Amino acid sequence: MSYIERGTKNFRMASLALFAGGFNTFAILWSTQPLLPEIAKEFHLSPAISSLTLSSTTIALAISMLLVGSLSEVYGRKSVMTVSLVASSILAILTALSPNFHLLLLFRILQGIVLAGLPAIAMAYLGEEIDPKSLGMAMGLYISGNSIGGMGGRIISGMLTDYFNWHIALVGIGIISLFASLLFWLVLPNSTHFQPRPFEVKKLGKSLFSQFKEPGLIYLFCIGFLLMGSFVTLYNYIGFQLVAPPYSLSQTLVGFIFIVYIVGTFSSTWMGILADQHGRKRMIQVSLFILLIGAIITLNTNLSLKIIGIAIFTFGFFSGHSIASGWVGKLSTHDKAQASSLYLFFYYAGSSIGGTAGGTFYSDFGWIGVVSMIVIFSLIAIACSIRLGVITKKKLQLSSHIA
Repeated sequence: MSYIERGTKNFRMASLALFAGGFNTFAILWSTQPLLPEIAKEFHLSPAISSLTLSSTTIALAISMLLVGSLSEVYGRKSVMTVSLVASSILAILTALSPNFHLLLLFRILQGIVLAGLPAIAMAYLGEEIDPKSLGMAMGLYISGNSIGGMGGRIISGMLTDYFNWHIALVGIGIISLFASLLFWLVLPNSTHFQPRPFEVKKLGKSLFSQFKEPGLIYLFCIGFLLMGSFVTLYNYIGFQLVAPPYSLSQTLVGFIFIVYIVGTFSSTWMGILADQHGRKRMIQVSLFILLIGAIITLNTNLSLKIIGIAIFTFGFFSGHSIASGWVGKLSTHDKAQASSLYLFFYYAGSSIGGTAGGTFYSDFGWIGVVSMIVIFSLIAIACSIRLGVITKKKLQLSSHIA
């Protein structure tokens, strides 16, 4: 059976479906981020505590992906992803009805559990069904759906909160996500290279942890953790800074700051193609340096320069994530959905740990504390990428010698 190649109808359908699925998932996941100041105000919370509406969701997502990735090895890719998208959309509407912070957290945790279905499996689906020469572009298009979803969810929730309240905002996100789920179900091509396996807990667990025997994957997991920890920290707390003096922006204007996500839509696809052409090692290091420079620029108090810095930072983040996530499928030698799940486990663990820790840095040291934490994370990620390049080069040389 042939793979799906760039330029074909099936490639366009798969790209559209996963774009819609990514939009759904990340619109829901990040919908509360621009609302953190409002949630903190309504429930009388500190910035760090209000950020739990994100951190609790992402840690639940991270843990659930370890199980969901294994379940998809048994029940198939498309069915599990579809159930995930529909259930998360319904929960988004229920979340809007939360009368207190504790119930809000409970619904957000449940969202994290069901949201795991798409990100844990989408990369494995692409790795199995897309022609290797077209994988960089396909992965980039999928990541661009993630960025559009994250941007759209933030902008829509910010605007609806300004005109109504954050409860109405989350209802709106849920309704839009239901339509995206229907589109996903209708147009995604069925798997042709997937081979189901029996549900055997011991074997699935053994194959999951055997992924750590590939040293290159460990460094990719660390890069994912540090990338997402940096990204969520910046976006969690930029809103607190911009609604306060001297900026005093409205929720709508803060929401529109996330329009810079559009550069992530471009960078994830473009840098994915460049990684296919020039090598993943080189392009992931370029991406990390871009992220680092962008974070430092946000220290400038001029609002225009600060937004430019956020845009540069976002460009580097999405290109780095696109390259790293595609690289996981290449380095994994078996059970690719499980390898993808582990990468995303570390990725979203970075969101939970980094996002909450960033609140402490912001409360104690202000914006310079947030940027300092991101700089440290970025430098460690660059060191990991250098080590990853050494390992993969040795592995390639060994393969050539054996051949």
